[in-house]
Amino acid sequence: MKMKNTMIKKELDNNPLGIEYIEPTEGEKFADKRIVSLLLSYGIQHIDNPFKSIYVKDVAKDLNIGKNKAYELFKDENFPSINIGKTWQIAYITYLKWKCDNNKKL
Repeated sequence: MKMKNTMIKKELDNNPLGIEYIEPTEGEKFADKRIVSLLLSYGIQHIDNPFKSIYVKDVAKDLNIGKNKAYELFKDENFPSINIGKTWQIAYITYLKWKCDNNKKL
């Protein structure tokens, strides 16, 4: 019995939440895209202004990261932001879509 407990402890040490990522099937990927599409259409209808600009500080607060890390994210070519003068910004609805598409990486 002691050996089994030791094995369980090692497993829990490596993965304290016991969560295993399982790659989705093609059908599940399609369903995920459909869900994102539905959420975005719902969001467009129920957000005061889905096309408003949000800024580095807003993204940093939402993702619970520091300002420097948020600036790195805004400068990343895979993050759909724009730089106007010295101000980095992204449309709110675009940010929500990016967040849905990249939820596994966050």
